[in-house]
Amino acid sequence: MALLITRHCINCDMCEPECPNQAISMGDAIYQIDAERCTECVGHYDTPTCQQVCPIDNTVVTDPDRIESRDRLWEKFVVLHHAS
Repeated sequence: MALLITRHCINCDMCEPECPNQAISMGDAIYQIDAERCTECVGHYDTPTCQQVCPIDNTVVTDPDRIESRDRLWEKFVVLHHAS
């Protein structure tokens, strides 16, 4: 499942540089996560770094419209980082 940044985002700039998939960028008003690039850090870390570095609780949450299995997240990781 991809993650989603909610309206509680304060644009602190903590998450964007921590994303190993470069899935986070500034949107119109707050940061946003590209669901096609988000692997919830599968292949990199045990837990999503954006959730860990965010200073505001419940700002980075699971996107209910993008439920994906761990296997699917792994497949995205492989495509993003091992494509030749």
